[in-house]
Amino acid sequence: MSLAGDCERRMSRNFYILAAALGFFALLSGAMMLVPASFQPGLPANGSLWRTVALIMLLSALACALIGVMSNLFEQVDRRSEDQRVDARRRRRELRKPPQ
Repeated sequence: MSLAGDCERRMSRNFYILAAALGFFALLSGAMMLVPASFQPGLPANGSLWRTVALIMLLSALACALIGVMSNLFEQVDRRSEDQRVDARRRRRELRKPPQ
């Protein structure tokens, strides 16, 4: 495995982790919408604000997950095309070798 492939795999993993964190905070913001204002001293008690924050975080989490999936798929395509290129080069070298 090359260093570039390992970096790309880590990149997609980082997007998955970011998507999970954003999804968790979106659930937390959605739960805060249901909590009464007396339990939230110093925090905005407006339910529509919590709903908006939850929606934005959820959409961000979905976008990060999509980017992670797409980068993983493109990395897999690059890896397979590189393997096919190496196999074709090896077959051409074997065909050029004179029999001994």
